[in-house]
Amino acid sequence: MGIGILSTGSYLPKHEVDNEEVAARVGVTAEWIERKTQIRSRRYAAPHEATSDLAAKAAERALAQAGLTAGDIDYLIVSTSTGDHPQPPTSYLVQHLLGAYGAACFDVNVVCSGFVYALSLAHSLVTVRPDTRVLVIGADVYSRILDFTDRRTAILFADGAGAAVVGAVPEPYGVIATDLSSRGDAHHLIRVEAGGSRHPASAETVAEGGHFFRMDGRGVRDFVAEHVPPALIALARGAGVDIGAIDHFVPHQANGVMLTEVVERAGLGAARTHRTLVEYGNVGSASVPVALDEANRTGALTPGDLVLLAGFGGGMSIGASLLTWGART
Repeated sequence: MGIGILSTGSYLPKHEVDNEEVAARVGVTAEWIERKTQIRSRRYAAPHEATSDLAAKAAERALAQAGLTAGDIDYLIVSTSTGDHPQPPTSYLVQHLLGAYGAACFDVNVVCSGFVYALSLAHSLVTVRPDTRVLVIGADVYSRILDFTDRRTAILFADGAGAAVVGAVPEPYGVIATDLSSRGDAHHLIRVEAGGSRHPASAETVAEGGHFFRMDGRGVRDFVAEHVPPALIALARGAGVDIGAIDHFVPHQANGVMLTEVVERAGLGAARTHRTLVEYGNVGSASVPVALDEANRTGALTPGDLVLLAGFGGGMSIGASLLTWGART
């Protein structure tokens, strides 16, 4: 048996925010936003919705597609950098919403690479016990931590959740290889500076905007250009796969212009690159599973296809996984 993805699911909030609305708040034009990012619209969570709510809805759809109930799940992993609260872990709130009380739960926070990291952890858990089923969710609500005076971030980020059930699949399907890497020397490129133990919440940190998401856009673009394509090439080479033979590329939806550069530098021009950022923007850790679910549900993926998942972002971090798509047992 192999270990692979049994099913997928996603949830995007109903409230659609187009470039005209964001442009008016940020002080640019809608044309400028699309030219710089290729994003046309995005979704923002309703006032009553938090990360756990989005995550649970995506999870329900993944479970339904697999023909499973919440009681069939052994582990529940939530990847998020915008949890409902500092404590408890958001995965426990999702467990409660689903009623998945037989599952051991934990969160991972590797920002936009988190879903691939969580997928790797799920793979390890199934390796130890092959009858295990793991629910992996990537979910973020970035609209709550955006500074709309900062056009570098406010035009990009949005809210959403994606999920996958991981378990045993018949050979030759499943994960072929995974590679994870971290560069803490670049931690300053993406950050939320206040609200933790170094700068606890106070009237001063709130007044200074310390709880807003910050990003050095140029630094991130340079990091991605230098490190991501070589990491993808090395993963394929190590797996004995010609990168030109990859059928589908499902990347983190960081920025449309950046994605084009990654595809060209990595030699992935022959693959179909799945892009959801045009409609949904950058939904953080949810980017990869949302794009994967859309590809799956539209019938773009067929058994035997080579699929490359790639996340990259805050930390800085890179996570990539190569798998042969296939049906569950």
